[in-house]
Amino acid sequence: MLLALVGLAIPPAGFAVARQLARVTLVQATAATCASAVLGIAAILLARRARTNIDRTLGRVGGAGTARVGRLLGLISLCLGLTAAFALGFYGLLNLFG
Repeated sequence: MLLALVGLAIPPAGFAVARQLARVTLVQATAATCASAVLGIAAILLARRARTNIDRTLGRVGGAGTARVGRLLGLISLCLGLTAAFALGFYGLLNLFG
């Protein structure tokens, strides 16, 4: 769940830095947002491993809710990162052909 939360915190932090510092552009902040996809995938995989451990112990270790929330936040982080990657790709295409 921690990786997913970090993945969700990257875009606002990147855009806040781009707004405060003149040398960081919005395009660079969007490129940094693409890291959310990587962290989202890692969060999904860790939630899957946690779910497997919970099923193997017949639920005695607990944490099913945390694994579920981690997977959901990981999916949101993945979607956010992929959206930023597509936006950056289309921006590059528009600059190339426009």
